[in-house]
Amino acid sequence: MADKQVNPAQLIWAVALILAGLGVFYRIPQVMPSIEQIPRFAAASGFIRFCFYFMGLFLIGGGCKKLYHQYRK
Repeated sequence: MADKQVNPAQLIWAVALILAGLGVFYRIPQVMPSIEQIPRFAAASGFIRFCFYFMGLFLIGGGCKKLYHQYRK
């Protein structure tokens, strides 16, 4: 049984997705006070926070899925 070659571009993309997701989680507490100061967005700050965390989870999940499928083959 021959070993499947790991595509380095896919590996780099997966790591970049995971790092981007972690970066979103890192920046949310720093950015949300600035967003809450904008009167138009102040009432929706809970929804905006939820969307940022959801986006971070999707980025991390997509990167992990890509890594899993890359090494499962």
